[in-house]
Amino acid sequence: MEKWRRCRAGESGPWELREGIRARVSELRGLLDDRQREFAKEEGDGRKADLLTQAREELDRAEEAVSPDHSSRYKLASHVVVGQIHIDAAHNTLLRLSKPRDVVSMLPSVRAFVQEHMPPGDPRRVEVERIARTASREHPPSEQERETLLDAMGVARQTSIRETMRVRSFIYIVWWVMLGLTVMAVLVALLGVVGHDEVPLCFTPEQPEGGGRVAVCPVGTERIPEGADTTEISRIAAATARPVDYLVVEVVGLVAACIAAAATLRRIRGTATPFEVPLTLALLKLPTGALTAVLGILLMRGEFIPGLTYLDSSAQIIAWAVVFGYAQQVFTHFVDNQAQSLLSAVRTPGAANHAAAPAPPPAPAEAAPKGA
Repeated sequence: MEKWRRCRAGESGPWELREGIRARVSELRGLLDDRQREFAKEEGDGRKADLLTQAREELDRAEEAVSPDHSSRYKLASHVVVGQIHIDAAHNTLLRLSKPRDVVSMLPSVRAFVQEHMPPGDPRRVEVERIARTASREHPPSEQERETLLDAMGVARQTSIRETMRVRSFIYIVWWVMLGLTVMAVLVALLGVVGHDEVPLCFTPEQPEGGGRVAVCPVGTERIPEGADTTEISRIAAATARPVDYLVVEVVGLVAACIAAAATLRRIRGTATPFEVPLTLALLKLPTGALTAVLGILLMRGEFIPGLTYLDSSAQIIAWAVVFGYAQQVFTHFVDNQAQSLLSAVRTPGAANHAAAPAPPPAPAEAAPKGA
């Protein structure tokens, strides 16, 4: 129990998905037991016995994948995907073991899963839809049609796995980019502490009503004597700069990015995948906001933005740091859109393993009145 608690505490991804895998394994074991009892009444069939053994082995692997005793991959949420792969293999084996009349009851779920993961014009999907329309208890699918169903299910499941893998790959890329930006933000803050007078975040605006020039920095202000030349002005600005200037601007940008991340929650949908997509997207905004705040102030200091060459006070510098920190949304917006498009392509794992309600039969046409 203690080992399970330690693994549970470090697990990545929704705990409910892992429990869903275990519940589905128990359900399939019960179905396999029913098939075994049916086969026991018939003459011995080595092929069916081998298929039963194979299906049970796949369920054992699925249980092992989500077990607390599994490898370190357990912490990376890949265990849910691996467990679902083995359950899909066991489900396909169960479909192969089922009698024709039992296959008829499984057709709605097979049809629904294939329609979700295969394009409308795919010949395998077209054939599955035809079999689902024409099959009945009196006319169950033939062995050839069963093989068609199995092939289509296998292709659809591979497509489903690839969709989930694309989400995982995307999340890993975002995590590495986020870590890289975080390291860069920390380095910028450290360089600002060490060399704050080399590239100061300061402005030298003219004060109104002949007040002369002043050196304005994020946390300091100094008056510039009358008649000072360019070299003297630069020296005073460098002397006015403080080691915490860059850190203050980055913290302000980070806070603004937090507000932007909270604002985008209204557009972000939850996900049934074991990968924390919304959380990763929110974390990406934080170092991005810290860096865009510093870069924005540097662009204004370098007279890159016409009309905003000089800021008159420390409060204005902080205010523009808030604006630039929030403006990281311009860049991360494209990442959010890409994540939503990937999540829209992913269906809930195991959708094919749950029976779908068959469509109601069409209402009989009313008999035409006599003499019409």
